[in-house]
Amino acid sequence: MHLHWHRRDLRVADNLALDAVNDETVPVFVLDPSVLQHAAPPRVAFLLDGLHSLRKSYRERGSDLVVIQGTPTELLPTLAAEYDADTVTWCRDYSGLARERDAAVRQTLDDAGIDRIAVHDAVHHKPGAITTNDGNPYKVFTYFSKKWHDRPKTDPADPPASDDLASVSGSDIPTLADLGFDEPEAEIPPAGPAAARDLLTDFCADDIYRYDDRRDYPADDCTSRLSPHLKYGTIGIREVYEETEAAKLDADSEAERESVFEFQDQLAWREFYTQVLWDRPDVVTQNYKTYDNQIQWDDDPEKLQAWKDGETGYPIVDAGMRQLREEAFMHNRVRMIVASFLTKDLLIDWREGYDWFREKLVDHDTANDNGGWQWAASTGTDAQPYFRIFNPMTQGEDYDPDAEYIKRYVPELRDAAPEIIHEWHEASLTQRRSAAPEYPDPIVDHSERREAAIEMFEVARGDS
Repeated sequence: MHLHWHRRDLRVADNLALDAVNDETVPVFVLDPSVLQHAAPPRVAFLLDGLHSLRKSYRERGSDLVVIQGTPTELLPTLAAEYDADTVTWCRDYSGLARERDAAVRQTLDDAGIDRIAVHDAVHHKPGAITTNDGNPYKVFTYFSKKWHDRPKTDPADPPASDDLASVSGSDIPTLADLGFDEPEAEIPPAGPAAARDLLTDFCADDIYRYDDRRDYPADDCTSRLSPHLKYGTIGIREVYEETEAAKLDADSEAERESVFEFQDQLAWREFYTQVLWDRPDVVTQNYKTYDNQIQWDDDPEKLQAWKDGETGYPIVDAGMRQLREEAFMHNRVRMIVASFLTKDLLIDWREGYDWFREKLVDHDTANDNGGWQWAASTGTDAQPYFRIFNPMTQGEDYDPDAEYIKRYVPELRDAAPEIIHEWHEASLTQRRSAAPEYPDPIVDHSERREAAIEMFEVARGDS
């Protein structure tokens, strides 16, 4: 008998750790207060839905999911003794806090004489497997990506048979209120492998072939929406890759095959940032890139709140921030735009934006979100150069030319012509009041703030 400790692997199929021990499995999930203190309502709601789905999968196989609340170092040895289990398995996690927790659990199990097996499952190539020729972690994605694509990928693992699972009874899964969380203001998408597979199947049947051309246009929503499922492991990365490889074989043209490749490149980005976090766990709170002097971010609570509320007077920025509140999700191109706006137009520390995303996103992932924020802030690995600053009006005009996305989330602008929306920062007060009297004026002048941002970074670099 052995315990499998589920964490970010809320599935039975394509779960390498469930295949690691040839013995009856007792499935366990621990609601750890030290993890929940870093959580937020959207993610906890998705997690709980995923647990219900996971429990259903086990019950269909004649077993159940044991869900308990408390500290893993205390509960896992106790559960092992209760079920007479001699081994505990789990899938590795790569953040600094997760590694500290797992080290403590390993020590506790060793003290209790219980074997433990940690399996690499969440990524194709474990951190440290893809390095420079000198054996160092890559700092530039392009070089990492080439090796990532060239490496063979493992096939999906089969789910455990009913005979491989212990006959156990699980306890009730708590509610958000039981765990001390309010209901999220956003509508949270369904969790679980069935929902994930539906998204994957639909995406690979159509949008994946337009991904290269249309992924940056938020009105098209030509994305997979798999990010929360990859975050919580309601679908395995090998299953996703296998499906995309099948789509590549079904492609009708080289352009369609290239489009599939571009989506796979996003999976490589996910693993690149996982490796960055594994190598530098301090990046969660510290700049990856070192400057000669400290960056002098502005402390402006009013402008920060306007950004959070989608009231900046820059339409594409406000649309993105309102989508975040409504859906606990934001289109990736728009994530880059709003992050650039916060750090380069408002000159506010990227950590403020990262914390807000962590609070509001259903798909918040420490490695990906931190990597994205530090890229936009010009403080990260392979980051946007500090002098290349997104113009939010040009970005809106280029990627939402008909203002379809903007009008979807900013109702004050629904009767305004796209031309006035994309020229809002240059329009006269009379033009603004005539086109959309309820929509705010721009809170900053982009041209002025661009120059201020460049000066701020040059001072930090020691150039002036």
